[in-house]
Amino acid sequence: MTLETIKAKDLALGQEFLTWAWFRSVHNNGQWQTTDGVAFGLIFEGRVMVQSGEGEYLESAVCSGPGGELHEAKSGLARGKKVHQAKLRMDEDGQGWQVTVKAEDFSTAGFKTPKVEFRLEEGQDPDGPFLEKMYLIERGLFFFDQMFLQFLKLRFSSEWSQELNAIRKWVAADE
Repeated sequence: MTLETIKAKDLALGQEFLTWAWFRSVHNNGQWQTTDGVAFGLIFEGRVMVQSGEGEYLESAVCSGPGGELHEAKSGLARGKKVHQAKLRMDEDGQGWQVTVKAEDFSTAGFKTPKVEFRLEEGQDPDGPFLEKMYLIERGLFFFDQMFLQFLKLRFSSEWSQELNAIRKWVAADE
């Protein structure tokens, strides 16, 4: 297997994951649950890049809009484009995380956690704000990992074909 083949397979899996996560977020009104039953929210935060083709024939469209109302990106899916990058917002108990994810290598950019107060009161542990920030980073990544775990379990199960049909219907619904 060549490096290009591995990259192409990773890209396809990443594109499937982001498309599925978008579909599930719309379908479930942004409501998700971890494997141990913790509720959290996930929405596509108004920025999605879709692509088709390769090399000099690569076509990209970056679509922005409020919430999940990304009609241009969704119509790009209907025309055969794939989700290449998306800005996600995860929420738990009024706290929010934002991250942009690329399909090709699952790299993240612009990861933002809930705000941490770094001003110390007298007698507070000086490591407290740092430890809180690390916890919040870990928590946001945990939610992302939970989504990916759910995707992989479904993707490699016999139920994937039904899910794929539901995604196709969702994509075609706006045409």
